[in-house]
Parts: sequence; C-alpha cells; structure tokens
Amino acid sequence: MGVQQDVVSLEPWEQQSDPWLIGIQRWSLAEKACEGIISKFQPTMFAERKRDSVISYLQRLLKDNLDCFCLWISSIENLSPRWRYDLSAIGATTDELVKEIASLLESEGKNSSAEFVVKDVQLIGAEVKLVKCMVQNLVVDISVNQIGGLCTLCFLEQVDRVIKKDHLFKRSIILIKAWCYYESRTLGAHVGLISTYGLETLVLYIFHVFHMAIDGPLSVLYKFLEYFSAFDWDNYGISLMGPIRLSELPRVIVERPPNSNNLLLKVGFLRHCSKTLAVPMRIGDVFSKKYLNIVDPLNDYNNLGRSVSQGNFFRIRSAFGYGARKLGQILMTPEDDLAEELLSFFSNTLNMHGSGQRPDLPEDCQCGGFPGNRFSSEGKDASSSCQGEVANPVSIPFYAPHLLFDHSKLVNTEENGDVNDEKRSECMKT
Repeated sequence: MGVQQDVVSLEPWEQQSDPWLIGIQRWSLAEKACEGIISKFQPTMFAERKRDSVISYLQRLLKDNLDCFCLWISSIENLSPRWRYDLSAIGATTDELVKEIASLLESEGKNSSAEFVVKDVQLIGAEVKLVKCMVQNLVVDISVNQIGGLCTLCFLEQVDRVIKKDHLFKRSIILIKAWCYYESRTLGAHVGLISTYGLETLVLYIFHVFHMAIDGPLSVLYKFLEYFSAFDWDNYGISLMGPIRLSELPRVIVERPPNSNNLLLKVGFLRHCSKTLAVPMRIGDVFSKKYLNIVDPLNDYNNLGRSVSQGNFFRIRSAFGYGARKLGQILMTPEDDLAEELLSFFSNTLNMHGSGQRPDLPEDCQCGGFPGNRFSSEGKDASSSCQGEVANPVSIPFYAPHLLFDHSKLVNTEENGDVNDEKRSECMKT
C-alpha cells in the first residue's frame, strides 16, 4: 500500500529489461566505481583530526568565557567536507546566551593571536536561534539548549551498528546526500527542500524494508529513487512502522509496509529508541500535515517533511523520477562504459570535490587524488606529500563512533515489549 505504480512512465529501455536483473558482476563493477566517487569526499583521518581540534577549540572558548558546555551534535549528517558542523551550547538562558556567543565569536575573529581563524559570524533569528560562523574554513552552527540533534545522533549511530556491512548506512547517506544536494538540488530545509534528518529517515526506510535486496551504496540510491518517485505522497506519508494514511490525521494510522514479514528493525528496538532518545513533547503537539510527510522515528508528532513547499514537492518528486530512470539506464549500459556514465551521473559532485581539494583538511595535506581510487588524477600514493604521517591516512575513511553510551548493549532482537530497566540503565551509562 502507499505506492502508485503509474507515477513514473516507463522508457523503452525500461520495458525491455529490469536494472535489478543485470547480474552480480555488473552490480559489482557499478558499486566499485561508485566507491571511487564516494572516496572524493568521505571522512578521512586528517579531516577528523582537524574537525576535532576545531570543536575542542570552540568548547574551550565557550567554557572559559561564558561558562557553558558545548556539545557536538552532528556525525552522520556531516560526512562531506563542505557541509556544516552543528554544536549546541548548554546554558541558562537561551536568548541571552546566543547573543553572547555571537559577540564572543566576533571578538575572537578580531583577535590576531587566536588559535584558529574565525570569520563570517551571523546571528540567525529563526525558530531555533543559532550562531553561524566559519572556523578555519569549516562552517559551524551553534544553537543553544537544543538536545534533539544529540538524540538523533545517538539513534542513527545505533542504526549504523545494527546494519553493519562496513558502515553501509553511512556510506549510502554520503552518496544520497551528495546526489540530492549537488545533482538534483532537493536537499536544504532552509530553502523549502528536504531536511537532512528527513532525508536520512527516508534512507533508513529503504534499509528497513528492502535490506535483503541492497548490498552497496549505489543499490541503495537506486532503490531510494525508484521507490520514492513512485510513492503515493498525495495520500500517504512515510514512517518506519509503515505508510501512514493522511486522511486519518491527526490520528497516525499505519498500513503494513512492503516485505512486512522481513523488516530490518524490530518493533521493540524502535520503541525502546523512541522512549530513551525522544525529546519530551509539548502539550497539544499533533502531526502537522504538509506536502511531504515523514514521521520522525523518535517522535510520532514531528513531521520531518514540513520544510518542503508545494512547488518544491513537485520538483522533488520529478527529480527522483528522473534520477531513477537515468540511473536505471546507466546500469543497463555496456560494462566498459559503466564507470564513465556514473561519473556523468555525479558530474556536479565531482566538479566540487573531484580535485581532492578539501576545506576540512589542513593546507599541508591537500591532495590531488586518493590512493586506491580509480578516479585519482595520479596513480601513485597521493598522500605522500602529507608530512609526518603514515603513507596513506588521507585515503582511509574514518567513521568515528562518537559514542554517548555503549551502543553494543542495545541489540535489535526485541520483537515486542520493552527492554528491561536493568538493561536500559546499562545502555545509558556514560
């Protein structure tokens, strides 16, 4: 239920064959080429070190001058060198503290002896007030007393551990975010498009329902585009429990999703995450129906698609349909042309990141390519220019866990009912 079979018309090549039936060898070649594309902007050890040093600097700055504690609340959502880093300052008064943070950073930007270069400080007076700035070429957003992002981080990190497969969930998010942001221009809540967390939830839905059919980031992207371009968004919304009937709102009535007998995440696991990680709701909260409706896995009344405007909704659905048709066509091309066609499918992304120049790396570690990457501009070890380090750390994806509690004690085996109190207390130990 919830899927229209006639939304995307079939091209002649689609009527003749199914990209899902191209065979293991062709899929393997396509996934290998795709990994080379991902390597252009995935996290590296050097990038992690620079990021950690910048965050540590901001934490010390706010602690020493404003006596507030600063938490880094983004992980999976920041896997590209050009995307922002989110922090939340925990203090007494939100409105006053956000102004004090902006003033402090402006002063630091004028300090010639500061540890890092701080510039472009802006106070954003949105629904959630925050300070936006650039620290050593990294874009940083600092909100105040916002723990929702922290809860989301914990949830998505745990899901990645459930899925395993060498962080397939994170690698898929990297790829899909890149395509949505650079190729189809469908990502960005601040301009009426899909929010980051909303997109991540859609990706998680694909894993939840179709985990038996996907084995690499490219197959996740194709299933994502294929499924959501044909989804009946006019009558249904998306939740991990299944499609919700919009006609029944504000009651959230869920229908059985596809492959409902073999879903990835168990009901008990999802309920436990919702109990332990959800931000307390306000009295009177209801799910607000919009043009694109996505239920927050941690809060049934939070619509993660609320940022999407009517015009952009049609644009998003059209972009997904085009992407599904185009990628399907690429997967059917001769094997010798497959890698080149995939490069074309991610042309804007590679124009931004293909040179190897990354704002999230120290200047002395900028490299023109990545060793082991078939799209590298050089066949040799490009990281040899990074002095004082081992031969190839720039090329190594580094998925830091950033644990807030021991995720390994929270397992995806509870079919129904809750995790007992003893296990819950163990999970939440710092």
